[in-house]
Amino acid sequence: MVQGLKHDGQTTALPAGKVKSESNVLGLQAFPDEADHLADIQVKLENALREADTSIGRLDREYSDFKLYMVQNRSEIDPHEMFQNERVLNRIDHSGAFAVNIREKIAKMKDSPYFARIDFVCRDKQDEKAYYIGRFGFTCENQIQIVDWRAPIAGMFYDCEIGSAGYPAPSGRVEGRLTRKRQFQIRQGKMEYALESAVNIQDDILQRELSQTSDEKMKSIISTIQAEQNRIIRNENAKTMLIQGVAGSGKTSIALHRVAYLLYRYPEKLSAKCVAILSPNKVFGDYISNVLPELGEEPIKEMSVAELAGVLLKGTVSFETEKYSIENDDLERAERTRFKSTLEFLNRMDRFIRQMPERVFQAEDFSFGWHTVQADWIQARFCAYRDYPVKQRLQFIAEDIGERLAVDHPMEDDLPKKKAILKQLCGMLRVKNGLALYQEFYRKENVPGLLHMPNRNTLEWEDVYPYLYLCAAYEGLHYNSTVQHLVIDEMQDYTPVQFAVINRLFPCSKTILGDFGQTIHRDHLHSLTDLKSLYPDAEMVTLNKSYRSTYEIIHFAKQIRSISELEAIERHGEEPALIFCSDGEEEIRYLRERIRAFQDGRNGSLGILTKTNRLANVLYEILEQDCCVHCITPDSTKFEIGVSIVSIPMAKGLEFDEVILPSADDRTYFSEQDRNLLYIACTRAMHRLTLTYTGTQTTLIRLNGAQ
Repeated sequence: MVQGLKHDGQTTALPAGKVKSESNVLGLQAFPDEADHLADIQVKLENALREADTSIGRLDREYSDFKLYMVQNRSEIDPHEMFQNERVLNRIDHSGAFAVNIREKIAKMKDSPYFARIDFVCRDKQDEKAYYIGRFGFTCENQIQIVDWRAPIAGMFYDCEIGSAGYPAPSGRVEGRLTRKRQFQIRQGKMEYALESAVNIQDDILQRELSQTSDEKMKSIISTIQAEQNRIIRNENAKTMLIQGVAGSGKTSIALHRVAYLLYRYPEKLSAKCVAILSPNKVFGDYISNVLPELGEEPIKEMSVAELAGVLLKGTVSFETEKYSIENDDLERAERTRFKSTLEFLNRMDRFIRQMPERVFQAEDFSFGWHTVQADWIQARFCAYRDYPVKQRLQFIAEDIGERLAVDHPMEDDLPKKKAILKQLCGMLRVKNGLALYQEFYRKENVPGLLHMPNRNTLEWEDVYPYLYLCAAYEGLHYNSTVQHLVIDEMQDYTPVQFAVINRLFPCSKTILGDFGQTIHRDHLHSLTDLKSLYPDAEMVTLNKSYRSTYEIIHFAKQIRSISELEAIERHGEEPALIFCSDGEEEIRYLRERIRAFQDGRNGSLGILTKTNRLANVLYEILEQDCCVHCITPDSTKFEIGVSIVSIPMAKGLEFDEVILPSADDRTYFSEQDRNLLYIACTRAMHRLTLTYTGTQTTLIRLNGAQ
């Protein structure tokens, strides 16, 4: 519990809603030492900023002067000196880039240099020392002025209360005692408030942050990281982490902060260019793109499974884009999708792949002129290379045959080349390409009707990754990846075979996150248990506390989907409202009124959520005639502040100050899959939730007190 502001040795408890205004008046009076310290830090930062500017200017001049010298004397400089000069230029350029990076961090620190202070007494030395914790570390005159939030000693702020505490160090764990914890809000170089507590001081700060309006980008959470989140972020031992978290639990933010932490801890082994994230769509990728730069790290590569598939297929096979089951009622396609979404389907593919080499290759005697290599020897070599794809085996065998012929016939000049040998070996294949082999798989499983190709050389989306999985064993997958850590978001939307292909392409450490309570694919039958079986050595963590929405919104969402583990944070707001409209025209009029009210208010984002993308486009065409709105579609690439009309599947991962869900009637939402969609839609709302309907409200909603 926050104790409030201290003065004259007394504690003043302030109501949560009044802390900010009163601390503006009393904060610096209550903590005169902090006012002096902030002023001192600002002076040191200003000096460091001037030094950085001087250094950058000097390096710019050095680079320009050296470049001019090389141009003017190019004809007189020998190649060796030119090479050395180029190295000098590169060194100056690298130093300049480093200096610019330092300057940018210092400039950001001037606005808000730190957010917390802990006082720690080391058991061995018995000396009390204050540590200020900020987004970045800052050293001046060989003294650490601010500790990076990722530093081991800073972990005590998140994990420990006043009393016994400790942190890991290279020489072993350092034990001692925390004697003070303070937290600050500093904006534009001015302290807005300061709080001190004998226990965990983050509760009030968390309330303040969660009460803020939304922004165009996801923000960092370093000042409000909770203990259970901190344990995930600082976990260095797990090669793979599975994070199952309820809506609003901060899964994605935690994963990105974990990336920032790993980049900080292992700068020699890991860089931002070696980290990638698989995200559901471009809009979500844009929404989260600012978190790592805000933490001082370079952006990481973001891609979707569809983009990855396009790179792997390289135009050899086309495919249809993903179609959500709620967008169509194709029962035959639903059956095909269900079949390919299970762990059993992956197991059947594995069995087929184990038997595949004998099915697709039958060795024959190799003949070239009067030279012959026996079929038995070729078959033996084929089996010896069992760890490689079939076609890669043939390349190795071609090299082996070439070497054998060279040894057996050293005086021959007309021995066959590898290309000619490989051509003969490929002629021994019973199946000529991956697509023919994929078709053979369905015949072998006695389910040929479960493979449907819309056009020649065109796959349905559900077949893309199974086809790639088979190609990996037959032809090999050629993907030049330098990724050393992969983040996979919305894990519940990936099938086991998709994970199998991803694991083959990215045999690196992973952070995998999502919520199996938010699945949008009606015809996906796999479960969290299935996923865990694919990662038997992974460390699994569960997050049940939701921070995004008010208590009232979460309580309402729990009445749609009975999730007993879902825990709402104690932040109260308006009750969700269910509005009856006599007809569609009245519903549209209500939407227009809410849009105007929103635009006159202080909130930053309003999401109008529809069941499907088609309905989103229809509603957008109606409202955009006289309202300032934009529509988020599968082709969109950017999340914008303001009024967004978006389908529920596209809204996953996003959050809005307000959410309106039109057409909450029993004609639109009636199935168990619709229950999931309603739950997802409601939990996008941070502060306000409204549902409208005509006719009869959906029976999936029970308000119990909302109006």
